Amino acid sequence: MSRKLYIKNSVVIRDSKIFRNEELLLKTNEGLSLSSFLKAIYKEQNLKYPKFFKMDSLSKLGYLGVEILSKGNIADKQTALVFANSTSSLETDEAYAASMKKFPSPSLFVYTLPNIMLGELSIRHELRSENSFFISESFDPELFIGYTKILFQQEKIENVLCGWVDLHNNDYDVFLCQIALSGGTDFNEEELKKLYLPTHE
Repeated sequence: MSRKLYIKNSVVIRDSKIFRNEELLLKTNEGLSLSSFLKAIYKEQNLKYPKFFKMDSLSKLGYLGVEILSKGNIADKQTALVFANSTSSLETDEAYAASMKKFPSPSLFVYTLPNIMLGELSIRHELRSENSFFISESFDPELFIGYTKILFQQEKIENVLCGWVDLHNNDYDVFLCQIALSGGTDFNEEELKKLYLPTHE
């Protein structure tokens, strides 16, 4: 039997802006480098997680998005993670390949898989849950809906974090949402597309 699912919260990080539930939280100078933008978010959110500075940029984007989405606390430790992007860990792969011309960087090599970001999130929030990372040509609501419904049908979880965290050539695109059995708006393709589409002030 299909269970009714809802989108409780959402976050968009794009074009030097952050939105939570379609409300503008932060807007920075568009000329900021990605590194400076990520540090600005970290500082503005008053975060205290030293491991952040060791992460690659993809993991930083995922970490910051989830911190803002969850307000720093995922109470349900069985919350599943269902993430995707179009470029895997290509940004870090290319940086690691460049480092091999001199001396391969172990700190970069650690992040040459996209699901390492899910590991970082699980460690940060002490999650003991299902997690999956998919590669898709573009943001695909049906992918998130189909897989998330399967997880809920197993009746082993009550919360899922769906995430599109894409990064290449310093172009970033982050959309995260919390899916649960109550509250918020209906979890369907139309609502996901509406929340994902570029948001303007």
